[in-house]
Amino acid sequence: MKKILLIALLFSAFIANSQSFTGKGDQKFFIGANLQNNASGLNIGYDYGLGENFSIGMNSTYALNVYNGVDKAFIERFDLKARFNANLGNVVNISENLDFYPGLSLSLKNFGGHFGMRYFFTSGFGIYSEFNTPLAKYDTDRLTPAEKIHNQFTVNIGAIFNL
Repeated sequence: MKKILLIALLFSAFIANSQSFTGKGDQKFFIGANLQNNASGLNIGYDYGLGENFSIGMNSTYALNVYNGVDKAFIERFDLKARFNANLGNVVNISENLDFYPGLSLSLKNFGGHFGMRYFFTSGFGIYSEFNTPLAKYDTDRLTPAEKIHNQFTVNIGAIFNL
C-alpha cells in the first residue's frame, strides 16, 4: 500500500498544473528582497491580469539597510510604483510554469522599465527575479546618494503566490 501511495504521489507531482500566468483575472502577490547600490530592502507587490498577455499592478519598496552615510529619512527609503506588464510566457512557450514579463512603471521617484521572470513550482507558489532601471528621473540634477536610492538599477528576488 505504501508503494502505491508513493507512486500516486510522484505521478500527481508530474502532472500538476502550475501555470505562471492565466490571463484575465489572474492575481499575483509577491514579496522579496530589493538589492541596489548603497541600500537593500523589502519589495512587495500585486499584479492583476487584464488580458491574455498583460497585467497591471502596484509595487512598493522600502530600503531597510542604507550604507555609506546615506540619509535615513523615510521619504528616501520608500518608493511606490504603478506597473504595466506584458506577460510573454505563453508566447515564448518554454514551459507553462515560466513567465517572462517586460514592463513599464511610474513611481514616486521616476518613470522606469523592468524585466522579470517567474517560475511556479506548484499552482500557488513560485519564485521571481526582476531587473529595474529608471528611464526618466524626476530630478535631473546630480543626485545625492540618498536620492539615488530607488533611482538607479535595482534587482528584486523573492517568492510569488497565486491568489
